[in-house]
Amino acid sequence: MTANARASPDARDDTGVLDDEAVLLVGHGSRREKSNEQVRALAADLEDRLGLPVDAGFLELATPSISDAIAGLAATVSRISVVQLSLFAASHVKNDVPLAVQRARNEHPDVTVHNGAHLGVHPALVDLLDDRAAAVEAELGVDRETDDVAVVLCARGSSDPDANSDAHKLARLLYEGRAFDRVETAFIGVTEPRLEEALHAAAKHRPDAVVVLPYMLGDGVLTGRIREGAAEFDVEYPYVDAAAGDPLGTDGRLLDVLGDRWQEARTESVDMSCDTCKYKVELDGYEADVGGAKATLRALTHQESHADRDDVDDEPHAHDAPAKHVAVCTNQTCAADGAPAVLEGLRQAARDSDACDARITRSSCLGRCGDGPMVAVYPDGVWYGGVDGSDAERIVSSHLDRDRIVSDLVDQVL
Repeated sequence: MTANARASPDARDDTGVLDDEAVLLVGHGSRREKSNEQVRALAADLEDRLGLPVDAGFLELATPSISDAIAGLAATVSRISVVQLSLFAASHVKNDVPLAVQRARNEHPDVTVHNGAHLGVHPALVDLLDDRAAAVEAELGVDRETDDVAVVLCARGSSDPDANSDAHKLARLLYEGRAFDRVETAFIGVTEPRLEEALHAAAKHRPDAVVVLPYMLGDGVLTGRIREGAAEFDVEYPYVDAAAGDPLGTDGRLLDVLGDRWQEARTESVDMSCDTCKYKVELDGYEADVGGAKATLRALTHQESHADRDDVDDEPHAHDAPAKHVAVCTNQTCAADGAPAVLEGLRQAARDSDACDARITRSSCLGRCGDGPMVAVYPDGVWYGGVDGSDAERIVSSHLDRDRIVSDLVDQVL
């Protein structure tokens, strides 16, 4: 039996013909084309591994977008499994990609689109990190079996505690069963402990060496900052040898993880960490994030701010975004109450206005059934309820044109 057959036992039928199935590997997208090429290279390798067509798509900043990539595949297959090349499950995994997938399902009703999970915590990733650490040990001339070697695993950092906790779990798994003196977790941004803080803490134990592992896919800006932090620490603490290792890159073990995530997606057996998701349960300090409707609207706003992929400037999150995003609930209850007329009225009024800078789109249920039609204006966080077609011009001329809230229509302000 070939390696391909072992990796994908269901990829071919009894005649050896490929199933009517394809895979979309979703990367974040980068201004650095080298990073985008890494995603495409992994897609090509995954295609060889699975024996199925695998295309690459991007959440933002690069082409093709998720919707365009799915549209291309939908012309040739009836089943598509989306596999996410994200290290941890934060807002992109929990909000942005599912929103894009749901839009694709609406646009291609004859195609089954499965949404898979992120890379997450996986034995193959722990094994890969162990090898990255061993390479740095060899560079420094130390051996964890005879020397005191500390490791600092440095991830990007997120505002999602669930994602950050997985970084700590990976560090602990790397420590268990190995001869490292200690393995600590650090972050390069957003949350704590920061890399510098973790390195200084490690130095207090006076190890012979500190191995810094960038938990990144590519050798981009953040990986560069991690390397710089390790080099500065090496100079500041001459009694401790320190160096940073390589990122994950396109190591074949990533394909092991992606293959598992593909199988989970296509069999609808994805297991997300809902018990610790800040969008589903109240976590101390994150109470304002609870609620699927809020998360969906944030995802809508974020997605539209990155809609232009052809004219990406040097300022992140600032390229050709509309000033406001308006979401109109067109779910069953609101639709029955006249939401389609409200949507068209808003779009027509916006077209007639010389001052309106807004993108107006449909939304799924906003969780206010019976109070609609609902219209949500972001980034203002103003929700209008009980809106009818005659109110559309007022919302545009007052709120969208002049930032004056139409107070008699306000349902809530987030």
